[in-house]
Amino acid sequence: MANFATIDRSKSSGASLKVVGVGGGGCNAVESMIKRGLNGVEYVAVNTDAQVLESNDAQHKVQIGTKMTKGLGAGADPNVGRKAAEEDREKIAEVLSGADMVFVTSGMGGGTGTGAAPIVASIAKSLGALVVAIVTKPFRWEGKQRMLNSEAGIQELKQFVDSLIVIPNDRLISIIDKNTNAFTAFDKPNELLYEATRGIADIITVEGLINVDFADVRSVMNQSGIAIMGCGIASGENRAVEAAQKAISSPLLDGISIKGAKSVLLNVTGSSNLTM
Repeated sequence: MANFATIDRSKSSGASLKVVGVGGGGCNAVESMIKRGLNGVEYVAVNTDAQVLESNDAQHKVQIGTKMTKGLGAGADPNVGRKAAEEDREKIAEVLSGADMVFVTSGMGGGTGTGAAPIVASIAKSLGALVVAIVTKPFRWEGKQRMLNSEAGIQELKQFVDSLIVIPNDRLISIIDKNTNAFTAFDKPNELLYEATRGIADIITVEGLINVDFADVRSVMNQSGIAIMGCGIASGENRAVEAAQKAISSPLLDGISIKGAKSVLLNVTGSSNLTM
């Protein structure tokens, strides 16, 4: 059995990282990250739905649009989500103040996440933070309107972030076993949002053999535009090559080639017997 070195996440990187879940999908993703043990970041849950917000374990909770929605959600209308965020810009700015890097996560296609995520990102950007959005697109069976909403929301969000990672839920079908139960299958987007966020955050917050700090990450991700992610896990004699091949051929890349990429962030985690 391999001896695994303990990853110490208690060391301070000196950079303030905040993960903001916007809307129902985003708040679910934040809750999932907390339960999966992603440390070294501050969590913020932003929602119009007071009941959903109350059950979230994020350190900071921001209810938006109370005058407009009365705490009942945005009714799948992105315009309501946008106006709700605009209504409470000051509250959002207050909780994001001091952040060096802000991750904005949301399930695009609904009301609050689709409408409010671009506003949250623009506020974070105006405060001087490096802003990375990691969002999901809905399954096609969720309906044409929801898909159109997500596309419009992503285009708007793109204007206010340094890097944007889009995970199409439809691609999950190709990586989930057909016998997987429904609860596990529907948690898969949360798992992927967690992996994407952790992959970037660990580079900054976890001390590795090769030192990489926030300044390095900022130089790579600042104004980089659309980004793609891949994750590969392997064991055995050829584990390094196999893991790398899995990462660059991930179904989540949606047929997009990494050819022409201007920069790459690479996070390698292994046991204590990892060799060169």
